[in-house]
Parts: sequence; C-alpha cells; structure tokens
Amino acid sequence: MNIETIEKGLYQNGGQLELATFGMGCFWGPEARFGSMPGVIRTRVGFAGGHTDSPTYREMGDHTETVQIEFDPSIISYTEVLKEFWQNHYPNRDNYKGRQYISLLHYHTEQQHKLIAEAKKEMEGQLRETVETEISPFTEFTTAEERHQKYYLKRYPKALEQLSGLYQDQELLRDSTFAARLNGFVKGYGTKKGVIEELEKWNIGRAEKLFLIDLFSKMKW
Repeated sequence: MNIETIEKGLYQNGGQLELATFGMGCFWGPEARFGSMPGVIRTRVGFAGGHTDSPTYREMGDHTETVQIEFDPSIISYTEVLKEFWQNHYPNRDNYKGRQYISLLHYHTEQQHKLIAEAKKEMEGQLRETVETEISPFTEFTTAEERHQKYYLKRYPKALEQLSGLYQDQELLRDSTFAARLNGFVKGYGTKKGVIEELEKWNIGRAEKLFLIDLFSKMKW
C-alpha cells in the first residue's frame, strides 16, 4: 500500500474542503498543532503577506512564516480554527525580526472575513486590548522548502524508516493527513489512543484503516 492510494478515498468523501492561511510565530509548531486536529486534511508551511519575489527560509524578505491548512467544514468549522489560532499565540508581541513572526490572518472568502471580525471582537474582550493581528484578503502563498514540512516528524529518522513503504518520496509527507497526525503526535498534541480512535472513523476502506492503525500502534520512535 502507498499513502496516495489509502488517503484518496478520504479526500473524496470529505466533501468540499476549505482553506485557512495564518501566521502565528515560527511555523513548525502551528503546523503540528493544527495537523493533530480531526477535520484538518492537509497542512503545509510557507511564506505569505509580503511582496518580495520567491521568498525562501533564508531570504524571506518582507514575508511572514505562515501555515496553510485544508479542512473539512463538516467536521471542524472555521470558527473553531480561529479559536485555536487566537488562543495559542499572543497577537500583539513586538515585531522582532521584522515581519517574520507577526500575527497574520489571510481570509479566503467574505464569510471567513465576517467570522474573523466576530472572533477578533471576542478576543479583544478577553485580552482587554486591541488585537493587532494583520488581517487581509489572501493573495499568494509560497510553500517552504521540504525540510520544513512536517518538521517534528522528520526529527525521528527511525519512524521515517518505518514509513518508507508508504512514503517512497518524502514530498508525499507534505499533503498526507496521516503524516499530519503523526507530526502533531510527536510534538505532544493528542494521545496514541486519540489518534487510533480517529483513524477508526476515517471514511476509507476497512483494510486500509486497519493497516494504518496497526502501523501506528507498532511504531518505534
């Protein structure tokens, strides 16, 4: 089995997916956090918000470290995504290193824009100060280099070796839901029991489901 074959049914049965794009500091941690959440189908890290051509990790220009997720709104709402965003970083910290680590929200639809305004007002009430998150319509997202995708999972070479049959090419890790869950798990988000319970609910073939559960249950880190 390979991951593209296993997860193909998951994407098809997930309905219409939505995009969310945001910056909340170093992008490694937020990718792991959101990657652990049921309903989040894909995660990737990259750069957005600036005007510099072809940003890279070493030459970011005026861009911001950004996380982009694809999620199934029938499982997790954009309001829940926003709650996770604002409750897990301080949006008004000093902009040291320029724009690299600023709090940033790019909305993809007018409905997202409306929900952001509502959530921002609620967050300001909790903080008792004006939220300085930069909010603007989405324009462009540049994917970061492969070494930054699923960063925490890639720190476990023994685990990657056990996954080699599923991911013949490490680029497949970037768009894999299973890899997103593993990346979140090794960072400390969620439990082994919780991952297995979610896998049981995935809308994929029974054989594929049991294969992933068995693989995850026996993994050596």
